Amino acid sequence: MNYRPEGSLAGTPANERLISSVEGLTEALEKGIILEARVTMCTSSHDLTIALPCADGVIPREEGALGVREGTTRDIAVISRVNKVVCFKVISIETSENGGYKAILSRRAAQEECMEQYVRTLASGDIIDAKVTHLEQFGAFVDISCGIPSLIPIDAISVSRISHPADRFSVGQKLKVAVRSNENGRICLTHKELLGSWAENVQNFAVGETVGGIVRSVEEYGIFVELAPNLAGLAEPKENISSGQSVSVYIKAILPEKMKVKLVIIDVCEDVPTPPDNKYYIDSGHISRWEYSTPDSPKKIISEF
Repeated sequence: MNYRPEGSLAGTPANERLISSVEGLTEALEKGIILEARVTMCTSSHDLTIALPCADGVIPREEGALGVREGTTRDIAVISRVNKVVCFKVISIETSENGGYKAILSRRAAQEECMEQYVRTLASGDIIDAKVTHLEQFGAFVDISCGIPSLIPIDAISVSRISHPADRFSVGQKLKVAVRSNENGRICLTHKELLGSWAENVQNFAVGETVGGIVRSVEEYGIFVELAPNLAGLAEPKENISSGQSVSVYIKAILPEKMKVKLVIIDVCEDVPTPPDNKYYIDSGHISRWEYSTPDSPKKIISEF
């Protein structure tokens, strides 16, 4: 089983075949196959109704997520699934009062399998898939597989500093992330190490070019402008500039030994900046060590896994 964030199976031929008939659901029950479908409603008792073409699908409250049965997970983890695709295993198939079929499903069982077979096996430095589920001031919560949550702290999102994870991510966005630590299945993630070193990023720019950027910080001595998620330059002071603005900048100098890019702000753009697409310099496998700094720079930025 290739465990992925929720929504990865929905719409695939294999998933659609199994959820489209009672025979398919029976096969999934017998083989323990994880399926996906959309939640249409949460009842007053917090059972989830699942949209299945061939049967009435129900995930009982205690089967809605890991920890609900034990009281360690709040019911909001179940309620918030409405109108979203969820994963589940088929627990039983019954005949309903109207002569049709009722499938009893368990998201918790799918998550338990994922925890044992996948999440607990992850090691520091492993690169995995994730999907953004919600954003807070302190970081981005992501689904690392089967709806199992993890966190990317804000200072691990990129080298270029941001005021809020929404500056970099949007809900539903698919990411590549690296495992920072795994303590008994509690995963902490990092993202910046996959976005390239200073040298890898700066090679996309040249002195004399005028390019777009986003103002990240305004200081008395200058203005920090982000050119890429892992690269920012310092522009000369200029009036009426504020953090978050989209600007055009002239590249005045590139200094590898100091890891500095000197800029001049040419103009402020009226368009509201949107988070740039992530360009991953590493997107699979495993990393043991990552160095952002240039060889000649006295400042060392290194991550050890």
